Amino acid sequence: MEQTGSVNADPAQLPVGRYTRWRNWSAFWILGLCNNFSYVVMLSAAHDILKKQESQQNATQTSSAEVSVGWNSSNSSRYDCNPISTAAVLVADILPTLVLKIFAPFFIHKMPYGFRVLFCVVMGMMSFLLVSFSTAVWFSIIGVISASISSGLGELSFLSLTVFFSRDMVGGWSSGTGGAGVAGSFLYSGLTQVGLSPRVTLLIMLVVPVAMLVSYFFLLAAPPSLPQWRSREREYTAVTSEERQGLMDQSEQEEWDKAHPGSEVISSGPLTFSEKLVVIRGLLKFTIPLSLVYFAEYFINQGLMELLYFPNFFLSHSEQYRWYQTLYQVGVLLSRSSLCCVKIRKLWVLSGLQLVNAILLLFAVRFLFLPSAWLVFAIVLYEGLLGGAAYVNAFYFISKESEDRHREFAMAAASVADSLGIAVAALASFPAHRYFCSL
Repeated sequence: MEQTGSVNADPAQLPVGRYTRWRNWSAFWILGLCNNFSYVVMLSAAHDILKKQESQQNATQTSSAEVSVGWNSSNSSRYDCNPISTAAVLVADILPTLVLKIFAPFFIHKMPYGFRVLFCVVMGMMSFLLVSFSTAVWFSIIGVISASISSGLGELSFLSLTVFFSRDMVGGWSSGTGGAGVAGSFLYSGLTQVGLSPRVTLLIMLVVPVAMLVSYFFLLAAPPSLPQWRSREREYTAVTSEERQGLMDQSEQEEWDKAHPGSEVISSGPLTFSEKLVVIRGLLKFTIPLSLVYFAEYFINQGLMELLYFPNFFLSHSEQYRWYQTLYQVGVLLSRSSLCCVKIRKLWVLSGLQLVNAILLLFAVRFLFLPSAWLVFAIVLYEGLLGGAAYVNAFYFISKESEDRHREFAMAAASVADSLGIAVAALASFPAHRYFCSL
C-alpha cells in the first residue's frame, strides 16, 4: 500500500498514491450508493406491487398495501390521513437491520470480507427478483426483508472496512449512502413515469448489485492486511509505525505520535467480550446523540410529514409528500459529502437542533400555524442537512479517536445507533398518527 503520508516518500510516487487514494474513495462512494440503493427503492417498488396484488382482495387489505403510494382523501380528518401510518412500513423495513446490527458485531469478524460482500450482493439481487416476480403479499415481504438484511450487513461491514484505508474513506462511503436516497427515488420515479412497469424497472435495477461486486473486487485497491478470504479470528494484528503510515496521512500520523509517544508496535490480540463492552460504553458519547438525531428525523418523516398537508397549494397531497422526501434526501446527500469542508465534533448540538425541528413540526401539525408548504420544504431540507452531518461526523470521529485494535469493532458496533433511533421513531409514530387522525 502506498505510504502517501510518509515524510520521506519518493516524490515520484506521490501521483500514484493520490491516484490510488481517489480510486479507493470512488470505490467506497459506489459501495455506499449500491448498499443503500435497494433499501431506498424497495420501499416504493414493493408498495406498487402490493397495491396491484391487494386490489383483488378486500378493501382493508388494499388500504394496507397502499401505504406511502396513494393518499386516502375519503376520510373526515382535517389531515387527509392514510388509514395506516407510513410508520407501519418503516417498522417492517428496519427491524431486520436493527437485529442484525445488534448481534453481528460480536461474531461477524469470523466471516471474511469477501464472503460478506458476496452475501450482500446475492441478498440485494434476491430482493429485486422476489418483489418483481411476487404473486403473494408474503413473497413481497420476503423481498423487502432481503433488501433490509443486505443493507444492514453491508453498512456495518463497509464501515469496518474503512479502518484498512485512510480515514477520508469514511467520507466517501457516507457521501455514497447520501447519493443513494436521491438516485434511488429519482431513478425509480423516472422509469415508472415514462411508462415502464414496476416489475421491469426492478429488473433493470439488478445492475446495482453487480456494480457493488465490480466496485469491491475490481475498483477497490485492497491492502495486503485486509482479511479478504480468511477468517478474522484475531480482530487486530500488530501494526508498526511504518505500516501505519500507509493508513494515515501526515497530519493524522503526527496526531497519533503525540497521543502515543514511543509506541512503535501496538499489542495484538483478539478482543474479549468484556473488552467489547468497554468499547461500546466508550461509544455512547457518539451513539446516543446519533440515535437522538435519527429518532427526531424519522419521527418527522414517518409520523408527521404525511400530516403536513396544505389543501390550497398547487401540489396535491401525494406530490407535497414526495417533494418533502426528495428535499430531505438532497439535504442528506449534501451534508454526508461535507467532511472535506467541515468537521463537527459536538454531536449533541446536532441532536438538539434536530429535536427542535421535531417539536416545531409536532406543534405545526397540531395547531396548523405554518402558512405554506414552502416553509416545510425549507425545514425538511435543513432536517436532512442535520441528519447527514451527524452520521458522517460520528463515524469520522469514532474512527479517529478509537484505539487501533478497537477501531474495526467500534465502527461495526456504532452502526446500530441510527437503526435504533429509526425503530423507536417508527413505534412512536403510531400513537401520534392515531391521535391526529382522530381529531
